[in-house]
Amino acid sequence: MSRIWTGQYITPTASHGNENDPAAYLRREFDVPEPPVRAILHVTGLGLVEPHLNGGVVGDEVLAPGWTSYRHRLAVSTHDVTDAIVVGTNAVGAIVGQGWAMGRLGWEDKRHHYTDRPALYLELDLEYADRTETITSDASFRASAGGVGANSIYDGEEFDARLEPDGWDRPGFDDSAWGSAESFDWPLDALFEATADPIRRIEEVAPVEIFTTPTGKTVVDFGQIISGWVRLTVQGEAGTTVTLRHAEVMTEGEIDVETLRTAKATDRYTLRGGEPETWEPRFTFHGFRYVEIDGWPGTLDQEALRAVVVHSDMRRTGWLETSNPLLNQLHANAVWSMRDNFVGVPTDCPQRDERLGWTGDLNAFAPTAAFLYDVRSVLSSWLEDLAAEQAEKGFVPWVVPDVLSTPSSPTALWSDVAVSLPWALYREYGDETILANAYDSMATFIRQVAGLLDANGLWSSGFQYGDWLDPDAPMDNPAGGKTDRHLVASAYLCRTTREMTDTARILGRDADAEEFSTLANRVRRAFINEYVTKNGRLVDQTATAYALAITFGILDADQQKLAGKILATTVAKSGYRISTGFAGTPLVTDALSMTGHLDEAYLLLLETGCPSFLYPITMGATTIWERWDSIRPDGTINPSGMTSLNHYALGAVVDWMHRTIGGLTAVEPGYRHMRIAPHPGGGLTHAHLRHDTVHGEVNISWSITDRTMTLEATLPAGTSAEVRLPLHPNSPTINISGGTHQWSYEMEDQAAADAVFTLDSTLGQIAGNARAWRAFTDAFSSHFPGVPLDGRAPEAAVMSVRTMLDYVPGASDELKTDLATALTSASQGAHA
Repeated sequence: MSRIWTGQYITPTASHGNENDPAAYLRREFDVPEPPVRAILHVTGLGLVEPHLNGGVVGDEVLAPGWTSYRHRLAVSTHDVTDAIVVGTNAVGAIVGQGWAMGRLGWEDKRHHYTDRPALYLELDLEYADRTETITSDASFRASAGGVGANSIYDGEEFDARLEPDGWDRPGFDDSAWGSAESFDWPLDALFEATADPIRRIEEVAPVEIFTTPTGKTVVDFGQIISGWVRLTVQGEAGTTVTLRHAEVMTEGEIDVETLRTAKATDRYTLRGGEPETWEPRFTFHGFRYVEIDGWPGTLDQEALRAVVVHSDMRRTGWLETSNPLLNQLHANAVWSMRDNFVGVPTDCPQRDERLGWTGDLNAFAPTAAFLYDVRSVLSSWLEDLAAEQAEKGFVPWVVPDVLSTPSSPTALWSDVAVSLPWALYREYGDETILANAYDSMATFIRQVAGLLDANGLWSSGFQYGDWLDPDAPMDNPAGGKTDRHLVASAYLCRTTREMTDTARILGRDADAEEFSTLANRVRRAFINEYVTKNGRLVDQTATAYALAITFGILDADQQKLAGKILATTVAKSGYRISTGFAGTPLVTDALSMTGHLDEAYLLLLETGCPSFLYPITMGATTIWERWDSIRPDGTINPSGMTSLNHYALGAVVDWMHRTIGGLTAVEPGYRHMRIAPHPGGGLTHAHLRHDTVHGEVNISWSITDRTMTLEATLPAGTSAEVRLPLHPNSPTINISGGTHQWSYEMEDQAAADAVFTLDSTLGQIAGNARAWRAFTDAFSSHFPGVPLDGRAPEAAVMSVRTMLDYVPGASDELKTDLATALTSASQGAHA
């Protein structure tokens, strides 16, 4: 049963909502005649609220109440404060900063999206054996300012320790000089008891280096991009101000704040003087690795600083480790970017003047997020915000909560998160309640788009983001990628109508299931008629177009086979470098491996040139970048203005890594029945996956030693799996149940003649092996850059490499040696 809220919102009569205004301090005292059996504090507000009771901060959450669609849903934090209550006089209060409710949000430099004044709501229940008394926020509270000065999510926090009123949150403090508080009009029915995991300090990171830059600045490197802030301990004269300026990256030996755009990301602490002072901000957060420090008195010691990692306190549930350090770093980067962007709301980035709940980013990353962490509470709450704003505005906003100045038209991958996110959560956790709670929102969106289709059943009009940030898109038009935007939209509609159909069937909504099934068949047929030839060739010859058509089940079996071949050729022609954006990247490796092109998928995954999955790793990345070339090979920052170094969306490939390298797939929602089928490749010799499902922990390990494959799997009780033994001569499928199981066997013989490559091999034989062809063409192009080779052309396919070299003018002995070495290496790789 929902609580009936009986208090009132209050706000200081003095202004605290303008750009440089200090935070509001509010307090009151009350008497307690006897020890209560229990004391419970319920607190929230508009702004960021730090509650205090009898001289201490209440609870360990920070940045409360987080960011929700405040007009519809304002989360109330609940704390058991029984041990803090004393008989006699007590004091309760709070500091309220500007936060998301008042401060500037978005790149349009707008403030006051929700309110121009801070507000506090508080109820303190004192439960006695025979009664309950409630202290509520009301006009009896006193209000003033203190040490917390200007504070902003984007720009940072200022604190002057000389202005902090000693004992303001203790009983007996003289607040006669403080101002008054007054009632603030905000709907009580917006209040709800918080359900999402609270935002907390999760981890502390020590500096790895403190150094002086060429211009004489002091910079601290924490070795990892994080979201959070710096805690400092400093001693010096009163009035000394220490300034901390945060950045993600350094260029030419100095911090570079271009990736922050207009966010100042600067904290200032002014000393009280005397004994050592420890301080950390509480009303801002930053995305950073480096901190430039100015004004530090005396010598700066590493022990004086700690980076505090701050995000929603979700439980980690997924791990993967392989024999390839670059892949391990890629996986770690995806984890860090998720952590850094789950600060209450799943955002695009944590550092610049944006940090919005972009729906497209989350939709692309959702299966990965649900594997890595238990996101049920955070994302279920976010979906409630989405549904509330959708019901009010008539559309699914592109960002949730919505602070954009223009309406959001229905858009594939972005708006259809209303359907695909609940479905992804259901697949991960097996809880039909997730679908039931989101059903009206899901159905409303699908029916809205159904009304926008043309006479042929295509989603062929209206704005679309398309394959956002395709690396070949113009720098000033990231939606202008190679793949037709409405092809992308119609393909995604094929997926979401199928998900909607399945949802209706699961929930027993038979009439709706029939409606959505008819719609799904219609849009699939429309897509095929418009974009696919009879044999399976698409009108758009792009990796994204083929990846969508293949993975969304649009094509029949024969069409899919041809489409897979064309996709493999397409990625090969791109030199196995990335040619996809937000729409295609999460799916292209799946599309390759499910059509029999596992080698090509691994070649794409393991490429290190720019743009590629591993290129940022070679440039020292510790998180996933927004653009494949956010930092260019020469070390300069991409000048597009969209160069965040902490965007999780393009890290969605690790979902494929979990299922293909780690080998775990949920056959039934929630992993009650699963498939264990690792697909070794790319020279990997071992991997270990661990996933804490709703039924318990699953562990999968495999290793290759000489010619022996060893596979071990541990399942929780009450679950089962079909195991497909990788590289086994007979390719058996074995059914197992809970417990630990192990297999060891000699692998299938891969030393067939067409897997041993020499200068006497034909170009056709080499071109038939993706790994060998890649090695061969790389070696050839190092001598003849830009000269194309087509090993499948009829006249070339039957020609040996030796014969070909006779026709190459200037073919040196060094070229022959390099080609022979490359082919030998490829042959050895085939046996790994």
